[in-house]
Amino acid sequence: MPVPLDEYPVHQVPLSMGLVASSDRNVYDRCYLNAHDRSGEIFLVTGLGVYPNLGVIDAYAVVRRGTRQVTVRMSDALGDDRMTQAVGPYRIEVVEPLERIRIVCDADDHGLGLDLTWTGSFPVIDEPPHVLRQGGRALLEAQRFAQLGTWAGTIRLEGEEIPVTEDRWVGNRDRSWGIRPVGEPEPAGRGAAEPDAGFGFWWTYVPIRFEDFALILIAQEDGEGHRSLNEAVRVWDPATGRAPEQLGWPEFEIRYRPGTRHPEGALVHLRGRDGRDLDLEVWTRGLVALNCGPGYGGDPDWSHGQWRGRDWVEGVVTDIEDPEVVARMAFGVVDHVARATFDGAEGFGMFEHGTFGRHLPSGFSDWGSVA
Repeated sequence: MPVPLDEYPVHQVPLSMGLVASSDRNVYDRCYLNAHDRSGEIFLVTGLGVYPNLGVIDAYAVVRRGTRQVTVRMSDALGDDRMTQAVGPYRIEVVEPLERIRIVCDADDHGLGLDLTWTGSFPVIDEPPHVLRQGGRALLEAQRFAQLGTWAGTIRLEGEEIPVTEDRWVGNRDRSWGIRPVGEPEPAGRGAAEPDAGFGFWWTYVPIRFEDFALILIAQEDGEGHRSLNEAVRVWDPATGRAPEQLGWPEFEIRYRPGTRHPEGALVHLRGRDGRDLDLEVWTRGLVALNCGPGYGGDPDWSHGQWRGRDWVEGVVTDIEDPEVVARMAFGVVDHVARATFDGAEGFGMFEHGTFGRHLPSGFSDWGSVA
């Protein structure tokens, strides 16, 4: 049967907008947003996703303050109206496409509530396609756009109201869609009997804002250091009238905490369009562990797209200094608030990093290697 979105001329294939062109169970479409006051003392990460071939919609919001990481997560059956981004006490309102978004989460009974409005400070950037294959199969095949902006509103954390103002609170967001592992784990099959001992995945994502411009850097490499995804772009304030500027092939020197794979900072070598060598210096501050409550890869308690029944809502508090949690973080992607300097300017944003298994350029020869 047709769905409400079928009334609009937005079709890409000869199917109802209630269906997707691929039969892959891992089809997804979701958004990610974060907010912080530049200090790293409080860090919010939130998002919503739909999984059409699993029939699931879910959302999460997590705030880390001190050593406490408070998460609320919601899941339900996916309905027919894709224009409504809402699940349980959580909803996203597109106030002005690509410019302004409102997020409301009335899950105070579970420790966290939000009423925040995002305003884009710089134009949206379309990133290169994301692709990751293993054993010939596409584990990840997705498209994404990204943007940096400011926040205003209120965070309600365990009964305390935290004001959020545009002059201090910043962040980045993305929306991605395509294929990636979601829902219940699939049988490992041959991979369990014949694991790839040389497997490695190294990922770094650095969106940083400055006074008149923002930087968006992405690098994805395998165990040998072969780069399959690369992006380095400077996005100018629209008032300047300047087009986005590519900054070449970023070379990363990541400073890992001794005995770990935890990044404390990085030096990134870039090259301007005018031929100048430019260095981005980054220092990490507070973090959110994405696999300790928010449902990202390696979270043993809940994963995006997993069926938990109708009207499911749950609150979780994690101590990020718990040895079990610290060990889990080592095998997941971690988002850090970041301070940076570039071309004489100071900026703030995010340093997202994860490295699993082999990565020879970093000196990691196997899963157990550390700095």
